[in-house]
Amino acid sequence: MQNNPQSQPERAPTLQAFGTLVPVRLGLADEVRHRSVAALNRLLAHTTALRDLYKKAHWQASGPSFYELHLLYDKHSAEQEATMDAIAERIQALGGVARALAHDVVEETRLARAPSGIEGTVDQLRRLVDAHEFILLEARPLSREAAAAGDEGTNDLIVGQVVRGNELQSWFILRHLTAQQKGA
Repeated sequence: MQNNPQSQPERAPTLQAFGTLVPVRLGLADEVRHRSVAALNRLLAHTTALRDLYKKAHWQASGPSFYELHLLYDKHSAEQEATMDAIAERIQALGGVARALAHDVVEETRLARAPSGIEGTVDQLRRLVDAHEFILLEARPLSREAAAAGDEGTNDLIVGQVVRGNELQSWFILRHLTAQQKGA
């Protein structure tokens, strides 16, 4: 047995290369679908990274508000996972390929990385609020671009799930952050 195993080779041929579109009948031009797929893959990476931040915070929560935050982080993680699923399904419906692996997320997301160690509660909360704001600042213009291009389905998904979900979660986390900073 080796101490330093090599990467496993890819064994199966791909049915569709990343960055390509298969024909679909949605009444959208290929250029519109390409732009929407690229934007959605970026949001998918950010959403996956945020879900992972919530899981990390869930596992590493501590202090007097441990139980409450432990449950809240887990709830928010599950909600982000549902958003990930909706985004990936929209990408596939547009004829694209959803980036689905950890190395894809690392390559695509621009969310700040958390340290490997355990952060204090206030730092966890700040990091989560910052991540939500980052996603919101990216999502709003993408929704407007999709709407302007006639891709109402993508616009609806971004506004209805990404923007509204992140706004609500950010509000919950910000309330906890305010309470933590006041010592409550």
